[in-house]
Amino acid sequence: MQVHVEKAGGASRVSLNGEMTIYSASDLKSTLLGVLADCTELEIAASNVTEVDTTGAQLLLLAKFEAVRSGKALRLTAPSPAVRDVLECYRLSAYFEDPRSCPLMQAAAAV
Repeated sequence: MQVHVEKAGGASRVSLNGEMTIYSASDLKSTLLGVLADCTELEIAASNVTEVDTTGAQLLLLAKFEAVRSGKALRLTAPSPAVRDVLECYRLSAYFEDPRSCPLMQAAAAV
């Protein structure tokens, strides 16, 4: 997994390229949570993600959960077919479109 981070003011953009699987999970988790901690708004560009497994889906969900919990905005932009497929498989698409539609995200915002 190749990761490119761009920062502009309080906003950051993380571009992902390659496989988002258990093999890259540890490094990717550190990167996503580190970037999220240093910004007010995070965009994850996922158009070049070629494969996503359950761990990859968990990382996206963790990032969204942490963003909502800390009152920050997180957008998943241009998800690749692999990303869309796994989000649809686990019925997570709505969580990235509107976190108010997810009870888990509502609970995170209340913490």
